[in-house]
Amino acid sequence: MKVIDPALTATKDMHQYLLGAVSPRPIAFASTLGPDGVPNLAPYSFFNCFSSNPPTVVFSSNRRGTDASVKDTLRNVEATGEVVINAVNYNIVRQMALASIDYPASISEFSKAGLTPIASDLVKPFRVKESPAHLECKVRDIITLGDQGGAGHLIICDVARMHISEEVLDENGKINPHKIDLMGRMGRAFYVRASGEAIHKIVQPVNVLGIGFDELPAGIRNSKVLTGNNLGMLASIPQPPAPEEALRLKEESYIQEALNSPDPVQALHLLAQKALAREEVALAARIAWLSASL
Repeated sequence: MKVIDPALTATKDMHQYLLGAVSPRPIAFASTLGPDGVPNLAPYSFFNCFSSNPPTVVFSSNRRGTDASVKDTLRNVEATGEVVINAVNYNIVRQMALASIDYPASISEFSKAGLTPIASDLVKPFRVKESPAHLECKVRDIITLGDQGGAGHLIICDVARMHISEEVLDENGKINPHKIDLMGRMGRAFYVRASGEAIHKIVQPVNVLGIGFDELPAGIRNSKVLTGNNLGMLASIPQPPAPEEALRLKEESYIQEALNSPDPVQALHLLAQKALAREEVALAARIAWLSASL
């Protein structure tokens, strides 16, 4: 593997290595007010949610790599202690990109990006009408990480109020990932659209102990067919199938066909893999454990 030593790597290169490896990242479309009342709007992808109680999000406004100067967003939150973080979905990603241009502090990115400012309930900065979700925040703390170009300022925000468009909710009032259609930031000029085939549902109960890889029979663990993801699903079952449950499968015609093939173990592993693709984990486990008995 390529080894990166931060002490020997230019900041601009380290920046891209980090962004490429730590991705995709959610985007905080931060709305603030300047001291003269001019609205400011800027996207930040050094951003995430860090606590549910109290509800807390953190984003970082880094010093510019060219001259280590700070950005308007940082100056504004230092002065006012308030920010609105707006979610970025596919419908506004190009407008968000336009707002990332380094306009003078006297110019509002709302106007330049063609976005609509609407009043917040508890803070003075505006919300973005076109965004599907808004977080009205009070700044709890700002942690400075350095004084050189690329150094971050961690802006710790307490969420005072949240607004969610009803258009992105499902019948149970939960956010539907396909409807909210969020964008994520990656390295260089790459983004990801978090909807459609990019969405995967992975159910793993944390209060049920899976048997783990170490309890998989060697013949399954060393399979030439089953992938790491396949084995991860099999290792998540709370207990192995009983031997009689696995052996009972021999009554099935498709299992008999696999057993009569030139390589019955591989044939059974292929059947188990297909069952896993259908999320039929219990059946896949029975097939896999049958192969281990051969």
